[in-house]
Amino acid sequence: MARKLCAPEAAPAALFAWGANSHGQLGLGHKEDVLLPQRLNDFCDPGCVQRITGGGGHSAVVTAGGDLFVCGLNKDGQLGLGHTEEVLYFTPCTSLLGCPVQQVACGWDFTIILTESGQVLSCGSNLFGQLGIPHGPRRCVVPQTIELLREKVVCIAAGLRHALAATASGIVFQWGTGLASSGRRLCPGQTLPLFLTAKEPSRVTGLDNSKVKCVLAGSDHSASLTDAGELYIWGSNKHRQLPTQAAFLSVPQKMEAHCFQNEKVTAVYSGWTHLVAQTDLLWLRA
Repeated sequence: MARKLCAPEAAPAALFAWGANSHGQLGLGHKEDVLLPQRLNDFCDPGCVQRITGGGGHSAVVTAGGDLFVCGLNKDGQLGLGHTEEVLYFTPCTSLLGCPVQQVACGWDFTIILTESGQVLSCGSNLFGQLGIPHGPRRCVVPQTIELLREKVVCIAAGLRHALAATASGIVFQWGTGLASSGRRLCPGQTLPLFLTAKEPSRVTGLDNSKVKCVLAGSDHSASLTDAGELYIWGSNKHRQLPTQAAFLSVPQKMEAHCFQNEKVTAVYSGWTHLVAQTDLLWLRA
């Protein structure tokens, strides 16, 4: 497969990191917390960095050429390096060489990887089925293919102990039991849908008439954005991250257009306990 080239930069690009660093997740070579941005050593061409993401104590960088670099906490093999030692510098995930990476989603103690061919792999803890590998081991230290995702995947997301994938045809799958405990506690007597309790990819119900292009996850919530600009949300509402009075949404609920001043949602971003949406309003005003 041909490698993508980076566009020339007007000025040299650089990567900076700061904040909590108790497991070396900043990639600075030590485990001291950092209060101000510090420049990272050039483990790759900074101008070629496409995506940066982090989990409970580990970080990942994907380059334009599809290379994956990881560092930080690795006690469950979430770095996919074949061992469980902490890594203090961004290190290439050599097990994926020759298999260009498109996107990475870091959960609390696991990692989900989407390749350019639309294949999904996972590594790290599997105690809650978050790796999507039925009857799999308690952990995987090398990325394993999620065989049950047979259709090409275009987007992935990872929460505390659950994960999602959206396929090219707009179908959403979820796995991992991370939301189930909250659902049982907050919805007593209610039978939870399979996708909240499954340890293997299970189709998310309630989205049958929509084509989803993007999925997101917080610690205990999920969201999806359709090609029509509609945002669906489900899961825990403990921090009021879901604009509803319900404490828990067991099935996807579409957010009303008036929440976004009747504008089409073009992009959504999820934090651990909050969501941010971008609409085309700014484009209309330009």
